[in-house]
Amino acid sequence: MTVLSRPSTGPIYLDYNATTPIDPAVTASLLPYVSDEFGNPSSGHHYGRKPRTALAAARNRVANLIGTSGQRIVFTGSGSEANALALCGVVRAAAVERPHVITQCTEHPAVLESCRALERNHGVDVTYLPVDGEGMVDPAELTAAFTSRTVLVSIMSANNETGALQPIAELARITHEHGALFHTDASQLVGKLPVDVVALDVDLLTMAGHKMYAPKGIGALYVRAGVSLEPLIHGGGQEHGLRAGTENVAFAVAFGTAAQRAAAALEAGEPERLRRLRDRLHDLLREALGDRVMLNGPLRSRLPNTVNVSIDGVRGKDLLAEMPGLAASTGSACHSGQAHPSAVLTAMGLSGRRASSALRLSLGRWTTGEDIDRAAEMIGSSVLRAARVSTV
Repeated sequence: MTVLSRPSTGPIYLDYNATTPIDPAVTASLLPYVSDEFGNPSSGHHYGRKPRTALAAARNRVANLIGTSGQRIVFTGSGSEANALALCGVVRAAAVERPHVITQCTEHPAVLESCRALERNHGVDVTYLPVDGEGMVDPAELTAAFTSRTVLVSIMSANNETGALQPIAELARITHEHGALFHTDASQLVGKLPVDVVALDVDLLTMAGHKMYAPKGIGALYVRAGVSLEPLIHGGGQEHGLRAGTENVAFAVAFGTAAQRAAAALEAGEPERLRRLRDRLHDLLREALGDRVMLNGPLRSRLPNTVNVSIDGVRGKDLLAEMPGLAASTGSACHSGQAHPSAVLTAMGLSGRRASSALRLSLGRWTTGEDIDRAAEMIGSSVLRAARVSTV
């Protein structure tokens, strides 16, 4: 895979888990479908032919990335919509009085808020599993949570803040032994590490285009054959009857191109490149600041691009404000502007002080060794400067 030039000359970008830049090759692939190839893919005439063919090709490319067929892919407007379709669709299609759903307390808000809406509006019972100090679900806790009314388990594959990788295949096996369906939000995982839905044995899997160098506003849900879902949007029967509305062909094509390039990057060893850079960043911070740097989440079982650290004695948001040359975050972008500590880190048992001092540094396709060295020096200098000021 040819790595294209950096798309921006601004601050060092270490917030790839929030969103990725659009790959220039992805942009190029979508442009014809917002200009000359404008036709409705459901139209039987000349102008619908190329959009229809392009949509099918895009569906197959996304499917190939996760080891399935295009018939199993439903395009949505976002990862959040795909999550809502999975959760609400299963519950509303279930022939069970007062259905029961199991999730974990550190899920993305798209899952947590969908669960709360199901509780509030549909009388659904939801169990929120705890996590341990590394953010991991205990399979025994899942086993103990099942009831005769459990219809769905939803556990994210990779945490967006710490990168923690859950044992999805094991959790799916336990779920199926209890006769329920298993959904995973894999928005942070797909494209960063190899994914095979057959090996994982999941029934539903969420993807988001803007987490893998496609535009915002396009997502997808993998739906295993035989799984019954009630659509959120009714109408003309598009997307295998699960998501009505004329398809966004341009963005679907972009997602397909992004999936194709992600597959090439995985084959070329991109996860290992990012893992080396991630570990170098952690090591440099430790060299500069010693034991003040504390890793949040698992040391090994995490995404190759993610390092979440707390730096004792300085609040994460204050530190970022002092570094305009670095674009990073203190946690999920979905909680930006909120003053309270990360709910993910506090659920892991971290103190409010430690959670408030966290930085999430996430790397991606255009991250270089020079970026890592400069970012580490910037963070170290800012922390030491803040310490000198506080002692004056």
